[in-house]
Amino acid sequence: MIDKFLNLLFKKIKILIFFLCLIPLFRLFYLGLNSQLGANPIEFIERSTGTWALVFLMLSLSMTPLRQLTGSNAYILNRRMLGLFMFFYACLHVLTYLWIDHYFDFDEIFKDVYKHPYVLVGFAAFMLTIPLAITSTRSMMKRLGGRWKILHRAVYLIGLLAVLHFLWLVKKDHTEPLIYVGVFFLLLVLRVIYKYRSYLRTSNL
Repeated sequence: MIDKFLNLLFKKIKILIFFLCLIPLFRLFYLGLNSQLGANPIEFIERSTGTWALVFLMLSLSMTPLRQLTGSNAYILNRRMLGLFMFFYACLHVLTYLWIDHYFDFDEIFKDVYKHPYVLVGFAAFMLTIPLAITSTRSMMKRLGGRWKILHRAVYLIGLLAVLHFLWLVKKDHTEPLIYVGVFFLLLVLRVIYKYRSYLRTSNL
């Protein structure tokens, strides 16, 4: 009964969740139009889009543990949308870096990658999101079959690279990136515990 109610609720508010996910983008437009992006607008945009990509990554990863903890499949209804918004903000983050920050000057970009390994780690995380975004449709799920789940397990590697990217990026106060590190490993531990319990139930049958 609760599961049916949650399924109906999430279906009804899905459009609301969609527009809520666009608020960070609207906020950037508003701040930009009112010259409130700070002393370094490019860095502000890079940090904002990167942070929101990480937020949506954590939210999408949390849907499976919530389903496991509550027994309701309703949370999975929004997992794909949250994952695609993660990809959207990650694209904005990378595009800001390549275009607005470096004007596609790849000599400078390669020098920056060599000087700052966190750039390479972040770029690796982004590249891994591309096949996940491409194969996020229902038709691709059917076409890939069981291989789809194997491919999409890469999201945990993406999560690891993303939190490392943020942790290495910050030079002084590591409080915020460490919070994301903690959330990521908590979600990972919950996943492992559920798998272990499932294994015990299966082995006892």
